[in-house]
Amino acid sequence: MAVARMHVRSWQAGYRGLISRAFLDGLRPEDRASRYQFGGDDPKSPRTMLAIDEERVVGLATIAASRSDDLPGWGELFALYVDPEWWGRGVGRELIGSARAHLREMGFRKAMLWVLVGNARAERFYRADGWAPDGVERRITIMNLDLDELRYVRSLEESV
Repeated sequence: MAVARMHVRSWQAGYRGLISRAFLDGLRPEDRASRYQFGGDDPKSPRTMLAIDEERVVGLATIAASRSDDLPGWGELFALYVDPEWWGRGVGRELIGSARAHLREMGFRKAMLWVLVGNARAERFYRADGWAPDGVERRITIMNLDLDELRYVRSLEESV
């Protein structure tokens, strides 16, 4: 449940102004708690890594094989969230570095991720880590909410 609580806090702070306040205020950790997978060797099955400080979950990153049909053989960073109280302390940089390393260990040489359109903070963060938009956009529906996203890509063989 600690992971889900941190994830909800991150959404509520990070997406404020991008997603309706009513939707964000209605998020409940109980609804998310069963969604995380922390182990397994199947690259098609998502894996979640945690950042922990003194037994407190302060961040997560989820990776697996890309779900994009046009990028077979690529890895994907499905999610990267840091507790808002920990923003600016390097937790995100550690998580994304670990995510890239794990994707390389899984045999992927390139990776992709999706960023919510208008999320300037996330775009700055990913660009600083060597990710770049490739021009592909999509509309997804999450819990009856339509969201527009922009795809970012990166080689896993080069470091920033």
